[in-house]
Amino acid sequence: MNPPKISFYNLAWRWHFYAGLFVAPFMVLLAVTGIIYLFKPQLDPLMYGDLLKVQSAEYVLSADEQLQRAKAAYPQGTISKYLPPVDATSSAQFVVLNEGHEVTVFVDPYRGTVLGEQDAKSNLQAIARALHGELMIGTVGDRLVELAAGWGVMLVVSGLYLWWPHGKSPAGILWPRLGSRGRLFWRDLHAVTGFWGAAFLLVMILSGMTWTGFWGKQYADLWNRFPAAMWNNVPQSDQQARILNTATQQTVPWAMENTPMPMSGDHAEHMNHAGMSTGPAAPSLRLQQLVDLATARKVEPGYSITFPTTAEGVFTIAVFSNDPRNDATLHVDQYTGKVLADVRWEHYNTVARATETAVMLHEGKMFGVVNQILVLLVCLMILLSAVSGVVIWWKRRPQGGLGVPPLRHDLPKWKTAMVIMLGLAIIFPLVGASLIVVWVLDRLVLARFFAPE
Repeated sequence: MNPPKISFYNLAWRWHFYAGLFVAPFMVLLAVTGIIYLFKPQLDPLMYGDLLKVQSAEYVLSADEQLQRAKAAYPQGTISKYLPPVDATSSAQFVVLNEGHEVTVFVDPYRGTVLGEQDAKSNLQAIARALHGELMIGTVGDRLVELAAGWGVMLVVSGLYLWWPHGKSPAGILWPRLGSRGRLFWRDLHAVTGFWGAAFLLVMILSGMTWTGFWGKQYADLWNRFPAAMWNNVPQSDQQARILNTATQQTVPWAMENTPMPMSGDHAEHMNHAGMSTGPAAPSLRLQQLVDLATARKVEPGYSITFPTTAEGVFTIAVFSNDPRNDATLHVDQYTGKVLADVRWEHYNTVARATETAVMLHEGKMFGVVNQILVLLVCLMILLSAVSGVVIWWKRRPQGGLGVPPLRHDLPKWKTAMVIMLGLAIIFPLVGASLIVVWVLDRLVLARFFAPE
Protein backbone atom coordinates (compact mmCIF):
# COMPACT_ATOMS: atom_id res chain seq x y z
CA MET A 1 0.00 0.00 0.00
CA ASN A 2 1.29 3.44 -0.92
CA PRO A 3 1.79 5.82 2.02
CA PRO A 4 -0.72 8.70 2.19
CA LYS A 5 0.42 12.04 0.84
CA ILE A 6 1.62 14.66 3.27
CA SER A 7 -0.97 17.42 3.73
CA PHE A 8 -0.05 21.06 3.33
CA TYR A 9 -1.47 21.76 6.79
CA ASN A 10 1.26 19.65 8.31
CA LEU A 11 3.91 21.24 6.13
CA ALA A 12 2.64 24.71 7.06
CA TRP A 13 2.80 23.75 10.73
CA ARG A 14 6.32 22.46 10.29
CA TRP A 15 7.52 25.57 8.44
CA HIS A 16 5.73 27.80 10.96
CA PHE A 17 7.65 26.01 13.69
CA TYR A 18 11.01 26.51 11.97
CA ALA A 19 10.23 30.15 11.17
CA GLY A 20 9.18 30.81 14.75
CA LEU A 21 12.26 29.13 16.17
CA PHE A 22 14.49 31.41 14.10
CA VAL A 23 12.39 34.60 14.16
CA ALA A 24 11.28 34.75 17.81
CA PRO A 25 14.60 36.04 19.27
CA PHE A 26 14.84 38.70 16.56
CA MET A 27 11.21 39.75 16.98
CA VAL A 28 11.72 40.18 20.73
CA LEU A 29 14.85 42.28 20.12
CA LEU A 30 13.19 44.37 17.40
CA ALA A 31 10.09 44.95 19.53
CA VAL A 32 12.08 46.02 22.61
CA THR A 33 14.47 48.30 20.71
CA GLY A 34 11.55 49.60 18.69
CA ILE A 35 9.70 50.61 21.85
CA ILE A 36 12.78 52.45 23.12
CA TYR A 37 13.20 54.36 19.87
CA LEU A 38 9.44 54.90 19.60
CA PHE A 39 9.46 57.02 22.73
CA LYS A 40 12.57 59.01 21.88
CA PRO A 41 10.59 62.31 21.94
CA GLN A 42 9.57 61.62 25.55
CA LEU A 43 12.73 59.90 26.79
CA ASP A 44 15.32 62.35 25.48
CA PRO A 45 14.05 65.39 27.46
CA LEU A 46 13.88 63.26 30.61
CA MET A 47 17.36 61.81 30.19
CA TYR A 48 19.20 64.71 28.57
CA GLY A 49 17.14 67.74 29.48
CA ASP A 50 20.23 69.66 30.64
CA LEU A 51 21.70 69.29 27.15
CA LEU A 52 18.59 69.74 25.04
CA LYS A 53 16.81 72.62 26.78
CA VAL A 54 17.92 76.23 27.36
CA GLN A 55 16.45 79.40 28.78
CA SER A 56 15.40 81.68 25.93
CA ALA A 57 16.81 85.21 25.69
CA GLU A 58 16.36 88.25 23.47
CA TYR A 59 19.49 87.90 21.35
CA VAL A 60 20.36 84.75 19.38
CA LEU A 61 23.92 84.11 18.26
CA SER A 62 24.38 83.50 14.55
CA ALA A 63 25.07 79.97 13.36
CA ASP A 64 28.67 81.03 12.63
CA GLU A 65 29.15 82.30 16.20
CA GLN A 66 27.76 79.04 17.54
CA LEU A 67 30.15 77.20 15.23
CA GLN A 68 33.10 79.17 16.58
CA ARG A 69 32.16 78.25 20.17
CA ALA A 70 32.04 74.57 19.23
CA LYS A 71 35.39 74.80 17.42
CA ALA A 72 36.96 76.56 20.40
CA ALA A 73 35.82 73.75 22.69
CA TYR A 74 37.12 71.07 20.28
CA PRO A 75 40.10 72.65 18.48
CA GLN A 76 41.33 69.28 17.18
CA GLY A 77 37.87 68.08 16.20
CA THR A 78 36.23 67.99 12.76
CA ILE A 79 32.65 69.23 12.61
CA SER A 80 30.47 67.23 10.22
CA LYS A 81 26.94 68.38 10.92
CA TYR A 82 24.94 71.24 12.42
CA LEU A 83 21.40 70.95 13.78
CA PRO A 84 19.89 74.40 14.43
CA PRO A 85 17.61 74.84 17.46
CA VAL A 86 14.16 73.42 16.74
CA ASP A 87 12.44 76.08 18.83
CA ALA A 88 13.13 78.98 21.20
CA THR A 89 14.01 76.72 24.14
CA SER A 90 16.17 74.16 22.33
CA SER A 91 19.94 74.00 22.13
CA ALA A 92 21.94 73.90 18.91
CA GLN A 93 23.83 70.70 18.12
CA PHE A 94 27.07 69.96 16.31
CA VAL A 95 28.30 66.49 15.37
CA VAL A 96 32.07 66.43 15.92
CA LEU A 97 34.68 63.79 15.18
CA ASN A 98 37.05 64.24 18.11
CA GLU A 99 40.01 61.97 18.85
CA GLY A 100 38.48 59.11 16.91
CA HIS A 101 35.08 59.40 18.59
CA GLU A 102 31.95 60.95 17.13
CA VAL A 103 30.23 63.15 19.68
CA THR A 104 27.22 65.44 19.60
CA VAL A 105 28.06 68.81 21.15
CA PHE A 106 25.25 70.95 22.57
CA VAL A 107 25.56 74.74 22.47
CA ASP A 108 23.33 77.38 24.06
CA PRO A 109 22.34 79.52 21.02
CA TYR A 110 21.82 82.61 23.20
CA ARG A 111 24.93 82.59 25.39
CA GLY A 112 27.28 80.44 23.34
CA THR A 113 27.91 78.15 26.29
CA VAL A 114 28.91 74.59 25.47
CA LEU A 115 26.42 72.62 27.55
CA GLY A 116 28.16 69.28 27.16
CA GLU A 117 28.58 66.37 24.81
CA GLN A 118 27.01 63.00 24.12
CA ASP A 119 28.58 60.04 22.40
CA ALA A 120 26.81 60.03 19.05
CA LYS A 121 26.93 56.23 18.78
CA SER A 122 26.70 55.03 22.38
CA ASN A 123 23.69 56.84 23.82
CA LEU A 124 20.50 54.89 24.50
CA GLN A 125 18.63 55.91 21.35
CA ALA A 126 21.63 55.41 19.04
CA ILE A 127 22.25 51.94 20.47
CA ALA A 128 18.56 51.02 20.16
CA ARG A 129 18.49 52.20 16.54
CA ALA A 130 21.73 50.37 15.67
CA LEU A 131 20.50 47.14 17.26
CA HIS A 132 17.16 47.52 15.53
CA GLY A 133 18.74 48.01 12.12
CA GLU A 134 21.87 45.89 12.07
CA LEU A 135 22.43 44.32 15.51
CA MET A 136 25.46 46.64 15.89
CA ILE A 137 27.55 44.33 13.71
CA GLY A 138 27.32 46.09 10.36
CA THR A 139 26.44 44.37 7.10
CA VAL A 140 26.17 40.88 8.60
CA GLY A 141 23.68 42.17 11.16
CA ASP A 142 21.71 43.97 8.46
CA ARG A 143 21.39 40.75 6.47
CA LEU A 144 20.35 38.79 9.57
CA VAL A 145 17.64 41.34 10.39
CA GLU A 146 16.48 41.26 6.77
CA LEU A 147 16.41 37.45 6.83
CA ALA A 148 14.45 37.47 10.08
CA ALA A 149 11.98 39.98 8.65
CA GLY A 150 11.48 37.88 5.52
CA TRP A 151 10.92 34.78 7.64
CA GLY A 152 8.56 36.92 9.71
CA VAL A 153 6.36 37.33 6.62
CA MET A 154 6.51 33.56 6.15
CA LEU A 155 5.59 33.16 9.80
CA VAL A 156 2.51 35.38 9.44
CA VAL A 157 1.30 33.69 6.25
CA SER A 158 1.71 30.16 7.59
CA GLY A 159 0.24 31.23 10.93
CA LEU A 160 -2.89 32.61 9.29
CA TYR A 161 -3.38 29.33 7.46
CA LEU A 162 -3.00 27.34 10.67
CA TRP A 163 -5.37 29.77 12.43
CA TRP A 164 -8.09 29.41 9.77
CA PRO A 165 -11.22 28.18 11.66
CA HIS A 166 -12.07 25.16 9.42
CA GLY A 167 -15.57 25.18 10.91
CA LYS A 168 -14.40 25.49 14.52
CA SER A 169 -15.98 27.56 17.25
CA PRO A 170 -14.85 31.24 17.34
CA ALA A 171 -13.65 30.65 20.91
CA GLY A 172 -9.91 30.13 20.68
CA ILE A 173 -10.03 31.69 17.20
CA LEU A 174 -11.28 35.24 17.69
CA TRP A 175 -10.85 35.37 21.45
CA PRO A 176 -8.98 33.15 23.92
CA ARG A 177 -10.77 30.62 26.08
CA LEU A 178 -9.90 32.32 29.34
CA GLY A 179 -11.07 29.40 31.40
CA SER A 180 -8.51 27.11 29.79
CA ARG A 181 -5.25 26.15 31.43
CA GLY A 182 -1.80 25.01 30.45
CA ARG A 183 -0.80 24.62 26.84
CA LEU A 184 -4.36 25.22 25.54
CA PHE A 185 -4.42 28.67 27.17
CA TRP A 186 -1.07 29.60 25.64
CA ARG A 187 -2.14 28.21 22.27
CA ASP A 188 -5.27 30.41 22.29
CA LEU A 189 -3.26 33.42 23.35
CA HIS A 190 -0.76 32.82 20.54
CA ALA A 191 -3.38 32.21 17.84
CA VAL A 192 -5.69 35.10 18.75
CA THR A 193 -2.87 37.60 19.21
CA GLY A 194 -1.31 36.50 15.93
CA PHE A 195 -4.59 36.89 14.05
CA TRP A 196 -5.47 40.37 15.31
CA GLY A 197 -1.92 41.59 14.92
CA ALA A 198 -1.17 39.97 11.54
CA ALA A 199 -2.00 42.94 9.31
CA PHE A 200 -0.17 45.39 11.58
CA LEU A 201 2.85 43.10 11.79
CA LEU A 202 3.03 42.79 8.00
CA VAL A 203 2.98 46.60 7.66
CA MET A 204 5.73 46.90 10.27
CA ILE A 205 7.88 44.20 8.65
CA LEU A 206 7.51 45.42 5.07
CA SER A 207 8.02 49.10 5.90
CA GLY A 208 11.08 48.20 7.97
CA MET A 209 12.54 46.08 5.17
CA THR A 210 12.67 49.10 2.86
CA TRP A 211 15.72 50.23 4.88
CA THR A 212 17.62 46.95 4.61
CA GLY A 213 20.87 46.84 2.66
CA PHE A 214 19.98 44.06 0.21
CA TRP A 215 16.23 43.77 -0.34
CA GLY A 216 15.63 47.43 0.54
CA LYS A 217 18.21 48.64 -1.96
CA GLN A 218 16.77 46.45 -4.74
CA TYR A 219 13.29 47.68 -3.88
CA ALA A 220 14.43 51.32 -4.05
CA ASP A 221 16.33 50.80 -7.30
CA LEU A 222 13.25 49.21 -8.88
CA TRP A 223 10.48 51.49 -7.65
CA ASN A 224 11.97 54.73 -6.37
CA ARG A 225 12.87 56.78 -9.43
CA PHE A 226 13.04 60.49 -10.15
CA PRO A 227 12.86 62.13 -13.58
CA ALA A 228 16.36 62.02 -15.08
CA ALA A 229 15.96 65.66 -16.12
CA MET A 230 16.19 66.68 -12.46
CA TRP A 231 19.92 65.97 -12.57
CA ASN A 232 20.70 66.93 -16.18
CA ASN A 233 22.50 70.18 -15.39
CA VAL A 234 24.06 69.04 -12.13
CA PRO A 235 27.59 67.60 -11.96
CA GLN A 236 27.26 64.23 -10.23
CA SER A 237 29.64 62.11 -8.20
CA ASP A 238 29.63 58.33 -8.07
CA GLN A 239 28.25 58.49 -4.53
CA GLN A 240 24.59 58.19 -3.58
CA ALA A 241 22.81 60.13 -0.85
CA ARG A 242 22.58 56.93 1.22
CA ILE A 243 26.16 57.65 2.40
CA LEU A 244 24.67 60.38 4.62
CA ASN A 245 22.66 57.82 6.59
CA THR A 246 24.18 55.53 9.21
CA ALA A 247 22.87 52.87 11.56
CA THR A 248 22.66 55.43 14.37
CA GLN A 249 21.68 58.59 12.47
CA GLN A 250 19.07 59.32 9.83
CA THR A 251 19.88 62.36 7.68
CA VAL A 252 18.03 62.08 4.36
CA PRO A 253 14.62 60.46 3.76
CA TRP A 254 14.35 56.96 2.31
CA ALA A 255 13.17 58.38 -1.02
CA MET A 256 16.52 60.17 -1.43
CA GLU A 257 18.87 57.30 -0.60
CA ASN A 258 19.50 56.15 -4.17
CA THR A 259 19.80 59.63 -5.70
CA PRO A 260 23.21 60.89 -6.85
CA MET A 261 25.27 63.25 -4.74
CA PRO A 262 26.07 66.40 -6.75
CA MET A 263 29.53 67.99 -6.89
CA SER A 264 30.59 71.52 -6.09
CA GLY A 265 32.52 73.85 -8.40
CA ASP A 266 32.29 74.74 -12.09
CA HIS A 267 35.19 72.37 -12.75
CA ALA A 268 33.51 69.38 -11.10
CA GLU A 269 32.19 67.91 -14.35
CA HIS A 270 35.73 67.66 -15.70
CA MET A 271 37.03 65.72 -12.72
CA ASN A 272 37.64 62.01 -12.54
CA HIS A 273 34.34 60.50 -11.43
CA ALA A 274 35.99 57.29 -10.31
CA GLY A 275 35.95 58.73 -6.80
CA MET A 276 35.71 61.90 -4.80
CA SER A 277 38.83 63.99 -4.38
CA THR A 278 40.86 63.36 -1.29
CA GLY A 279 41.42 67.10 -0.91
CA PRO A 280 39.79 68.72 2.11
CA ALA A 281 36.69 70.86 1.84
CA ALA A 282 37.31 74.62 1.79
CA PRO A 283 33.81 76.12 1.66
CA SER A 284 33.32 79.79 0.88
CA LEU A 285 29.84 79.82 2.38
CA ARG A 286 29.16 80.83 5.95
CA LEU A 287 26.97 78.55 8.02
CA GLN A 288 24.46 81.34 8.62
CA GLN A 289 23.99 81.67 4.85
CA LEU A 290 22.81 78.07 4.77
CA VAL A 291 20.44 78.67 7.68
CA ASP A 292 19.04 81.70 5.87
CA LEU A 293 18.70 79.63 2.69
CA ALA A 294 16.74 76.95 4.57
CA THR A 295 14.48 79.64 6.02
CA ALA A 296 13.95 81.29 2.65
CA ARG A 297 13.10 77.93 1.08
CA LYS A 298 10.70 77.16 3.94
CA VAL A 299 12.45 74.03 5.15
CA GLU A 300 10.69 72.78 8.28
CA PRO A 301 12.57 73.22 11.61
CA GLY A 302 14.31 70.04 12.68
CA TYR A 303 16.56 69.95 9.66
CA SER A 304 20.30 69.30 9.69
CA ILE A 305 23.14 70.78 7.66
CA THR A 306 25.79 68.21 6.71
CA PHE A 307 29.19 69.68 5.86
CA PRO A 308 31.20 68.69 2.76
CA THR A 309 34.22 66.49 3.42
CA THR A 310 36.06 66.91 0.11
CA ALA A 311 36.90 69.72 -2.28
CA GLU A 312 34.03 68.63 -4.56
CA GLY A 313 31.54 67.83 -1.78
CA VAL A 314 28.35 69.75 -1.09
CA PHE A 315 26.44 71.03 1.89
CA THR A 316 23.25 69.04 2.40
CA ILE A 317 20.26 70.59 4.12
CA ALA A 318 17.81 67.80 4.95
CA VAL A 319 14.79 67.18 7.11
CA PHE A 320 13.34 63.70 7.60
CA SER A 321 10.01 65.02 8.76
CA ASN A 322 7.44 63.32 10.97
CA ASP A 323 4.98 64.24 8.22
CA PRO A 324 6.68 63.15 4.98
CA ARG A 325 4.82 65.86 3.09
CA ASN A 326 7.31 68.24 4.72
CA ASP A 327 10.42 66.27 3.67
CA ALA A 328 13.15 68.36 2.08
CA THR A 329 16.63 67.60 0.76
CA LEU A 330 18.78 70.39 -0.65
CA HIS A 331 22.33 69.99 -1.97
CA VAL A 332 24.23 73.28 -2.06
CA ASP A 333 27.50 74.17 -3.82
CA GLN A 334 30.04 74.84 -1.06
CA TYR A 335 31.65 77.73 -2.99
CA THR A 336 28.83 79.59 -4.73
CA GLY A 337 25.80 78.75 -2.59
CA LYS A 338 23.96 77.57 -5.70
CA VAL A 339 21.22 75.06 -4.92
CA LEU A 340 22.12 72.05 -7.05
CA ALA A 341 19.08 70.01 -6.03
CA ASP A 342 15.94 70.72 -4.02
CA VAL A 343 13.78 67.62 -3.69
CA ARG A 344 10.42 67.66 -1.90
CA TRP A 345 7.33 65.49 -1.43
CA GLU A 346 5.85 66.65 -4.74
CA HIS A 347 8.85 65.14 -6.55
CA TYR A 348 8.32 61.68 -5.02
CA ASN A 349 6.50 59.09 -7.10
CA THR A 350 3.55 57.11 -5.74
CA VAL A 351 5.65 54.26 -4.38
CA ALA A 352 8.06 56.64 -2.64
CA ARG A 353 5.16 58.51 -1.04
CA ALA A 354 3.54 55.29 0.14
CA THR A 355 6.86 54.01 1.50
CA GLU A 356 7.71 57.24 3.33
CA THR A 357 4.23 57.30 4.89
CA ALA A 358 4.56 53.66 5.97
CA VAL A 359 7.99 54.37 7.48
CA MET A 360 6.60 57.27 9.54
CA LEU A 361 3.74 55.06 10.72
CA HIS A 362 6.32 52.37 11.54
CA GLU A 363 8.30 54.84 13.67
CA GLY A 364 5.18 56.18 15.37
CA LYS A 365 5.70 59.74 14.16
CA MET A 366 2.88 60.35 11.69
CA PHE A 367 0.06 61.08 14.13
CA GLY A 368 1.87 61.94 17.32
CA VAL A 369 0.93 60.17 20.54
CA VAL A 370 -1.92 58.23 18.91
CA ASN A 371 0.52 56.72 16.44
CA GLN A 372 2.96 55.93 19.27
CA ILE A 373 0.29 54.11 21.25
CA LEU A 374 -0.78 52.10 18.20
CA VAL A 375 2.81 51.01 17.46
CA LEU A 376 3.36 50.26 21.15
CA LEU A 377 0.36 47.91 21.08
CA VAL A 378 1.73 46.20 17.97
CA CYS A 379 5.12 45.77 19.67
CA LEU A 380 3.45 44.32 22.78
CA MET A 381 1.46 41.94 20.57
CA ILE A 382 4.70 40.85 18.92
CA LEU A 383 6.26 40.19 22.32
CA LEU A 384 3.18 38.31 23.53
CA SER A 385 3.01 36.24 20.35
CA ALA A 386 6.73 35.40 20.51
CA VAL A 387 6.66 34.49 24.19
CA SER A 388 3.46 32.43 23.92
CA GLY A 389 4.88 30.61 20.88
CA VAL A 390 8.02 29.69 22.81
CA VAL A 391 5.91 28.51 25.77
CA ILE A 392 3.77 26.32 23.49
CA TRP A 393 6.88 24.80 21.98
CA TRP A 394 8.46 24.22 25.38
CA LYS A 395 5.34 22.56 26.77
CA ARG A 396 4.94 20.17 23.83
CA ARG A 397 8.66 19.56 23.32
CA PRO A 398 9.57 15.93 24.09
CA GLN A 399 12.41 15.42 26.51
CA GLY A 400 15.68 15.29 24.63
CA GLY A 401 14.04 16.30 21.33
CA LEU A 402 13.56 19.48 19.34
CA GLY A 403 9.81 19.06 19.12
CA VAL A 404 9.51 19.32 15.34
CA PRO A 405 5.78 19.02 14.43
CA PRO A 406 4.94 15.55 13.09
CA LEU A 407 3.92 15.07 9.47
CA ARG A 408 0.36 13.81 9.99
CA HIS A 409 -1.66 12.73 6.96
CA ASP A 410 -5.28 13.27 7.96
CA LEU A 411 -5.91 16.89 6.93
CA PRO A 412 -6.68 18.47 3.53
CA LYS A 413 -4.08 19.94 1.22
CA TRP A 414 -4.08 23.58 0.11
CA LYS A 415 -2.16 23.88 -3.14
CA THR A 416 -2.73 27.64 -3.42
CA ALA A 417 -0.72 28.11 -0.24
CA MET A 418 2.26 26.34 -1.80
CA VAL A 419 2.18 28.90 -4.61
CA ILE A 420 2.03 31.72 -2.06
CA MET A 421 5.00 30.35 -0.15
CA LEU A 422 6.97 29.94 -3.38
CA GLY A 423 6.08 33.50 -4.33
CA LEU A 424 7.37 34.79 -1.01
CA ALA A 425 10.60 32.90 -1.50
CA ILE A 426 11.06 34.62 -4.88
CA ILE A 427 10.13 38.09 -3.58
CA PHE A 428 12.56 37.74 -0.67
CA PRO A 429 15.67 36.06 -2.14
CA LEU A 430 17.45 35.65 1.21
CA VAL A 431 14.41 33.78 2.51
CA GLY A 432 14.30 31.65 -0.63
CA ALA A 433 17.95 30.68 -0.23
CA SER A 434 17.52 29.92 3.46
CA LEU A 435 14.39 27.85 2.71
CA ILE A 436 16.49 25.53 0.59
CA VAL A 437 19.06 25.22 3.38
CA VAL A 438 16.41 24.52 6.00
CA TRP A 439 14.64 22.00 3.73
CA VAL A 440 17.91 20.12 3.22
CA LEU A 441 18.63 20.18 6.97
CA ASP A 442 15.08 19.04 7.70
CA ARG A 443 15.33 16.08 5.34
CA LEU A 444 18.89 15.02 6.05
CA VAL A 445 19.56 16.04 9.65
CA LEU A 446 16.60 17.15 11.73
CA ALA A 447 14.26 14.42 10.58
CA ARG A 448 16.87 11.82 11.51
CA PHE A 449 18.14 13.13 14.83
CA PHE A 450 15.09 15.04 16.11
CA ALA A 451 12.26 12.86 14.90
CA PRO A 452 8.95 13.60 16.69
CA GLU A 453 7.92 11.15 19.32
